[in-house]
Amino acid sequence: MHSRVRRLASLWVVGTLCAVPAAAQSPEPPLESAAPATVGAVLQGLDKVTARISAIQVPFDNLITFGSLTIQVRACHKAPPTEAPESTAFLEIEESSETGRIRTLFTGWMFASSPAVSALEHPVYDVWVVDCIKASSSAVDNSG
Repeated sequence: MHSRVRRLASLWVVGTLCAVPAAAQSPEPPLESAAPATVGAVLQGLDKVTARISAIQVPFDNLITFGSLTIQVRACHKAPPTEAPESTAFLEIEESSETGRIRTLFTGWMFASSPAVSALEHPVYDVWVVDCIKASSSAVDNSG
C-alpha cells in the first residue's frame, strides 16, 4: 500500500514539475505552514572523480562552495510528522570555470525522497537534499 501511495505522489510531483518550467519555479513558501521553521538545508555532494561524499550544511542565502560549484539555498520545507516524511529545498547552483565565467546549472526545488525527479545534471558532481535545518536548534531535524 505504501509503494502505491509513493508512486501516486511521485506521479503528482512529476506532473506538477512538468507543468511548471524550472525558470517559473520560485522559493515562495506554501500557504500552510504546519512544519517547524527552518534556517537552511543539509545536502550531500558526491565528487564522482574521487568517489567522496560530503555532508554540506547550507544556511539560507549563504554561498557554499563544493568543488567548482557554488550552492545557495533559498528555502527548505519539511513535512509535519503527521504526513509522509519529505524535505524539499529550493536551490541555486552555479559553476565557475577557470576563465572566471559563471554558468547556472540548476535553479529549482529538489526533493529528498525523490532526488531523480529534479536533479542536478553534471559530469563530475551530484548534489541532493537530505534534510532541513530547524530554526530552534540550528541542527538537523531527525525526528519523524
